Amino acid sequence: MNIVIPDDYQDAVRTLDCFRKLDGHAVTVCHDTVTDVDVLAERFKDADALVLIRERTAISEALLSRLPKLKVIAQTGRGMPHIDLAACTRHGVVVTSGVGSSTATAELTWALVLAATRHIPQEVASMKAGKWQSRLGIGLHGRTLGIFGYGRIGSVVAGYGRAFGMKAVVWGRENSLTKGAVDGYEAASSQTAFFEQCDVVSLHIKLIKETVGIVTVANLAAMKPAAVLVNTSRADLIESGALVAALKSGRPGWAAVDVYETEPVVDHPLLHLDNVICTPHIGYVEKDSYELYFGTTFDRLLAFIGGSPVDVANEEVLRQ
Repeated sequence: MNIVIPDDYQDAVRTLDCFRKLDGHAVTVCHDTVTDVDVLAERFKDADALVLIRERTAISEALLSRLPKLKVIAQTGRGMPHIDLAACTRHGVVVTSGVGSSTATAELTWALVLAATRHIPQEVASMKAGKWQSRLGIGLHGRTLGIFGYGRIGSVVAGYGRAFGMKAVVWGRENSLTKGAVDGYEAASSQTAFFEQCDVVSLHIKLIKETVGIVTVANLAAMKPAAVLVNTSRADLIESGALVAALKSGRPGWAAVDVYETEPVVDHPLLHLDNVICTPHIGYVEKDSYELYFGTTFDRLLAFIGGSPVDVANEEVLRQ
């Protein structure tokens, strides 16, 4: 089977232990991101299968109509907003779903919390420039950690906060508030109160139509001047342009961001602000997560090849 894996930025997939599962198949790995449908159609024209790395390549009706050989798309990660499932079904393309990991993104989130509150990147750069102790950091013990979206990742981050002596406050849908209460965390009285009282706010909300722009200009303006906003979830959760404007106005005072509206980023307004730490969407980019994501995805691809597809996101295609 001809398998194409796009968007492998670091040329990492071939280094994974699980890559051996594809022995015997013709595998093409692409290392850049392409959005032009003509270029994608040319790259994928001989593919029987695509293995997608998270949400990096969009699969549209326009693209699928030019890929008559394509039989299956194996997705890494749970989210599929980039895949037109209805179009895949119309074209007879099976889509298998991926798995998620809570620990890798939670660990990166906490690294960003510490880096932002103690100004670690700025102090490193200052010391390399020959200076010594350029600013005061902020301690976490006794301060309030806000978890917006208490799910798989948010609950782990809340546990890290508890270990650091922080008081965790939860906000989100009713399910988040209920789960948080079961684990002993207080719920904010309102979304406004949540942003007002927290010293660190960490976003862990699933991006769906209803949550686009759920963090508003007013929410950010309500944050403390010394507060930190951390976003390792999705950029579109924040109202367009609101975070840049808020940081320039000083509320919140700091942000740490791992996700952006369009990726990969060549330039972005956040990169030009001194009170922001930016990382290139590396929340899930570590070896254990990749072994989990790709190992599971390869297993599901091989199950399809073997005639027994599992975890199919568009099951109706199997009845055609």
